[in-house]
Amino acid sequence: MTGTLWIFLGGVTLLTLQIARDLRSGPFYFDLFVEQLYQVGIKSIPLVFLTALSIGMVMSLQFGLGLEKFGGKLYVPKLMAATIIREIGPVFTSLMMAARVGAGFASEIGSMVVTQQVDAIRALGTSPTRKIVLPRVLACLVAVPILVAFANIIGMAGGLLIGSIELGLDPNYYLLNTLSTLRMSDYFTGFFKAVFFSLFISLPSCYYGLNVTTGATGVGLSTTRAVVTSSILILIGDFFLSKLFWIIQKWG
Repeated sequence: MTGTLWIFLGGVTLLTLQIARDLRSGPFYFDLFVEQLYQVGIKSIPLVFLTALSIGMVMSLQFGLGLEKFGGKLYVPKLMAATIIREIGPVFTSLMMAARVGAGFASEIGSMVVTQQVDAIRALGTSPTRKIVLPRVLACLVAVPILVAFANIIGMAGGLLIGSIELGLDPNYYLLNTLSTLRMSDYFTGFFKAVFFSLFISLPSCYYGLNVTTGATGVGLSTTRAVVTSSILILIGDFFLSKLFWIIQKWG
C-alpha cells in the first residue's frame, strides 16, 4: 500500500514537471484545448445545474426544519450563503466533475495507450504530454472554477426557492441576508479551492490513463482508480485548504 502511494506521488510529480516543461517550450495546441474546454465545461453544465439545484433545495429545507424547533428559521439565508459558497459548492461540483471528467480522461487516454496511439504520437516526434495531457489539465483549470461559480448561483437560487415556498421566508429578506453575509474572502476561498480541485481531478486521471498496461481490463481499472483517487484528494484537500484559509483569515 505504501509502495503504491509513493509510486503514485512520484508519477504525478514527474507528470506535473513534464507539463510545466511542455507549457514553457511550446507549441501549444489551442484547438485541442478548445475541444477539451467544450467537453469539460459546456457538457458538464446540465449535471452541475441539477446537482447544485438539488443540494441547495435540500439544504435549505433541512436547515429550516432543524432551526424551526429553536426559533432560528430566520438564520437559514446566512447559513446557506456561507455553507454553499465556501464548502458545498466547490466540493460537490468537483466531486461530480471527478466522476464525469476524471473517468472520461482516464478511459480516453487509456484507450489511446492500448491502441498504441500514444506510441504513434511519440514516434512522430511529438510529446504525448503536450498533445494529450496539457489541453485536458488547462481545460480543467479554466472550466472547474467557472462551473463552481455557476453552481453557487444555482444552489443559492434553489435555497431561495425553498425558503420562500416551504419555509415562508420573504424572498427580499432572504436575498438581502444572503448578500450581507458574504464577504470577498468567502468568494476567494471557494475560487481557490476550485483551482486546487481541478488539479486533483485532471492530474491523477491523466496519470492513470497513461499508465494502463493491459487491454480493456486495464482501462476499466484505471478509470476506477482515477475517480476514487480524485474524490479522496478532493475530500482530504478540502479539510487542509479550509484550515489554511482559516489560519490566513485569523492572522491576516
